[in-house]
Amino acid sequence: MSSAHRFDRGHTDDLMTFLAASPSPYHAVANTAERLEKAGFRQVAETDAWDASTGGKYVTRGGAIIAWYVPDGATTATPFRIIGAHTDSPNLRVKPLPDTGSHGWRQIAVELYGGTLLNTWLDRDLGLSGRITLRDGSHHLVNVDRPLLRVPQLAVHLDRSVNSEGLKLDKQRHMTPIWGLGDPDEGDLIRFVAQEAGVAAGDVTGWDLMVHSVEAPAYLGRDQELLAGPRMDNLLSVHAGIAALTAACASASLPYIPVLAAFDHEENGSQSDTGAEGPLLGNVLERSVFARGGSFEDKSRAFAGTVCLSSDTGHAVHPNYSERHDPGHHPMPNGGPILKVNVNQRYATDGSGRAVFAAAAERAGVPWQHFVSNNSMPCGTTIGPITAARHGITTVDIGVAILSMHSARELCGAEDPHLLASVLTAFLEG
Repeated sequence: MSSAHRFDRGHTDDLMTFLAASPSPYHAVANTAERLEKAGFRQVAETDAWDASTGGKYVTRGGAIIAWYVPDGATTATPFRIIGAHTDSPNLRVKPLPDTGSHGWRQIAVELYGGTLLNTWLDRDLGLSGRITLRDGSHHLVNVDRPLLRVPQLAVHLDRSVNSEGLKLDKQRHMTPIWGLGDPDEGDLIRFVAQEAGVAAGDVTGWDLMVHSVEAPAYLGRDQELLAGPRMDNLLSVHAGIAALTAACASASLPYIPVLAAFDHEENGSQSDTGAEGPLLGNVLERSVFARGGSFEDKSRAFAGTVCLSSDTGHAVHPNYSERHDPGHHPMPNGGPILKVNVNQRYATDGSGRAVFAAAAERAGVPWQHFVSNNSMPCGTTIGPITAARHGITTVDIGVAILSMHSARELCGAEDPHLLASVLTAFLEG
């Protein structure tokens, strides 16, 4: 690899730990907060008055977390440098009345979240995770990280055309997991979850539960140059953002206020109080300025100089489907982060943003690649255009090239997570 960087296996090992410990957005936020606390950050409540103190702070709300570091010498008009990411991934989520089944099988009713690849959830050992809410309003994390559920595929003997005509799945009828034998028993799942969480079932009045693959992340390939695992879209970027933010805070002098913004609900449009289209990020940034004695004019000046790197995964060229990619842009694993461009603003990158990213990569000694979609293929989108439009700040879309995006198990180059973190660190340090 033509880079001044060497492969940091320790970073990728730590990413694997983070992925395994974060089966839901709520776990990702809790694990992010724990890492920030160890780095000296402190949590502030949105309902409290904020002070003008320097140092690291963070706010959590559901599946979202915003963290920032105010360096000594920061003025009320000091611009921000933001890493944007998201904590959610496509999966199967438990319905309000979950206990169902038929023909002697006990099943769990699920709703499809985001643009998940349905077939990747078939015949896979699944656990259950998320949070439950008690009648006093408190939340408790749940992680049943053992084989509990399974979505069984129909045997080939009963579907002789599956290999010639392709698998056809009905989202309502064919994606309901089994978890035992017998007749459905209303309230059974929540009683089970309450027991796992160590609370009384009668105290559980709400839940946000989802299934996850219990297979651990792993290195793949003859030379272990690839990484296979769940939820890389987009916990890979969240993890890199944590590493970058904590590293940047150790810098002797920071010309900007570094920020990590990890949102929920990107996979279904970002329209929520914890999504990128909600007011959370703007409120945090404005309150940070105002708490330090700034005015609306100071806030406007700070935003005018602010840049956000929206970090999300993108598509590596697929060797079996290369015709689906733009012929001139074939990002490869371990080739460094990708700069994502779409002139129709599905990505927010423009020429000036490209220059900011290129400068950060050059300072970090990290190679990087371009990504643009085939003109015949609709382009996906990210929190980038939303962030740029909502807050009026320069935003650049970047990420790591992966295969099997939105699968229950995705694939990336084992070197790329550390390369991304290195560029993000250089970006925050300015």
